[in-house]
Amino acid sequence: MGTILLVRHAHAGSSDDWVGDDRIRPLSRKGVAQSQGLVRLLDDRRIATIHASPFVRCTQTVEPLAAARGMTVLPSDALAEGSDEDALRLVRDLADHDAALCTHGDIIPAVLRGLGDDGLRLPRNARWQKGSVWVLSADGEGCWQAVYLPPAT
Repeated sequence: MGTILLVRHAHAGSSDDWVGDDRIRPLSRKGVAQSQGLVRLLDDRRIATIHASPFVRCTQTVEPLAAARGMTVLPSDALAEGSDEDALRLVRDLADHDAALCTHGDIIPAVLRGLGDDGLRLPRNARWQKGSVWVLSADGEGCWQAVYLPPAT
């Protein structure tokens, strides 16, 4: 079985302070540091593909990881804001692969709740901070396990 690294995009400042299309809101300085920290945080993890929401902040979050591995970031509308069911389907479809998926704060809990139907049990105080990672793995029976990695800075 594979491992899915479900990444919440790094810090991108407040959407309230951003003028213009939110899809192009970039990472803040803090977010850039968090994205570079992902390279170290995930150094020992196997990754065959890297997927990201097409929103700039998601792509920027995993670009340093992709560069360090000589890979490209694959844009996926299934990881965009509001794509709960599509994101859950993508995670389940990639269960046999080693993949990093970068998405948004609304998608992370939706996927984790959806995997609860597949046996995933989370602590009551489950978190998904910006720049954090949920390491998800399914056993051969389709039952999921998860480990939380806080953001690296």
